[in-house]
Amino acid sequence: MTSTPTLPTSGLTVLSLPMRDPRVKPLLDELAVEYNTRYGDLFSSEGASEELNRYPAEEFAAPHGALIIIQENGESVAGGAFRRYDEHTAELKRIWTHSAHRRRGLARLVLTELENEARRRGYRKLYLTTGPRQPEAKNLYLATGYKALFDLAADPEEIKHLAFSKDLVAQS
Repeated sequence: MTSTPTLPTSGLTVLSLPMRDPRVKPLLDELAVEYNTRYGDLFSSEGASEELNRYPAEEFAAPHGALIIIQENGESVAGGAFRRYDEHTAELKRIWTHSAHRRRGLARLVLTELENEARRRGYRKLYLTTGPRQPEAKNLYLATGYKALFDLAADPEEIKHLAFSKDLVAQS
């Protein structure tokens, strides 16, 4: 019998931070290692550094963007961000859980926090892409109500950028 991780409820702090805050750096550093390990130069010769520097930090700042970090006992354990994609759509980026803290429901918590913040900012829809070598991300998005904008039966390696969307419905 497998157990489903329960969503953590205590001992965690959700922070909204600028991209250049030092509490963000540990997660981005590990994300770069993970991207390079999983993808090498699949997308470009620059690898992870090009992907992580694709967008200026200002795009993840208010009023159109946001970046959140989940901390536990002062340690950054998960995080994610969004930026404006179009007038009604936010694009989720950099959703990440530190490798030592996976399988605890933290990515779901990050998604929930980002969805709520995007809703507060007036966005009606979310868009995101993930890579073909991140099946756990693909499964998370499908399990949390995101619609695949690609053929789920197709070879992810041939698609390369697995796109998803989700309508944000006002919650009462």
